[in-house]
Amino acid sequence: MTESLPSDVADVLATVLHSDNPIHAALRRQVPHLRVRARCTCGCGTAYFELDTSKVEPAPTGPSTVVAAEAQLITEAGESPGEVLAFTQGGYLSWLEVCSWSDDIEVTLASARHWLQPRS
Repeated sequence: MTESLPSDVADVLATVLHSDNPIHAALRRQVPHLRVRARCTCGCGTAYFELDTSKVEPAPTGPSTVVAAEAQLITEAGESPGEVLAFTQGGYLSWLEVCSWSDDIEVTLASARHWLQPRS
């Protein structure tokens, strides 16, 4: 989506913001203006964004914090070890979180790219 983002972040955002709904379309327009401000310290890869809001319009998500996009992770063995969530605050991409549901399978944002199953 943009070369300024790490590949794991860019790839996962491209997948979770795949649909043509107006919210995803507006969020895709924000991606070229994103920078990763910080990463989760546990190693999962969750990314917190910085965005120049003067360059883009907010997505029609409302003024609060919402999950604007999500994707379930499904391994080759059919297991579901977690999910990826894209959060907005006030209509602007705020962070991309990877959540693990099990201690049996290591889930990181980098590994999640291979297991993503987007939800519409």
